[in-house]
Amino acid sequence: MNKKILCIPAAAWGAMAVTALLLYLFPQIDIAVSSLFYTPGEGFEQGGTIWERFVYQSVGVVLVAIYIAALLLWLFNRIRGRNLLAFNGKKLLYILLVGALGSGIFVNLVLKQNWGRPRPDQTTLFGSDRHFTPAFVMSDQRGKSFSSGHTSGAFALLALIFLARRHRGSVAFAVISYGAVVSLARIAAGGHFFSDVMVSIMIMYIVSGVLYARLFGCNGASDAEG
Repeated sequence: MNKKILCIPAAAWGAMAVTALLLYLFPQIDIAVSSLFYTPGEGFEQGGTIWERFVYQSVGVVLVAIYIAALLLWLFNRIRGRNLLAFNGKKLLYILLVGALGSGIFVNLVLKQNWGRPRPDQTTLFGSDRHFTPAFVMSDQRGKSFSSGHTSGAFALLALIFLARRHRGSVAFAVISYGAVVSLARIAAGGHFFSDVMVSIMIMYIVSGVLYARLFGCNGASDAEG
């Protein structure tokens, strides 16, 4: 059985629920993962390195490039009366909405601006002065660790996997690999805890699935092909 709820397999919903519960019950996971990248007296040494800065800066560039390419493809099809990659206005809207609602509004505007969780490199555990706050627990310390904006931006590209019919495996590999590298860079730099990036990934997956179900339906074959 491959039962889906809002275009997301039931097993995936279960896995996300278990993951969230484990991250809530065992905050030691966050501490242990961040400790792998922290050196007492030196801090998070990967922060500010060439590779970390490159990955950090790449997210905005990649998103803008994808959105411009999608817009140009839609305009080309409209103007020339073509159906290249079966890309239409509904698909363009879907790609833009996933990024705007999931990453832009829910993660960056609602969570990051209001949750207050300090970043790893701001806590007493890693050489600073703020108290560690477990995942899903609001704080009054004005931190912006929960959840990861860059991870949510990278995983806004999950929309491409939902839309893909041909070469879906290759698209999935590219998107997930890129998102994983971005998430690793944020953890290694002390900018986010493991739970911060995992929550952003789950949010973007849910937003992608819900919007896809709304715009295309989980069996919306002809509309979604391309």
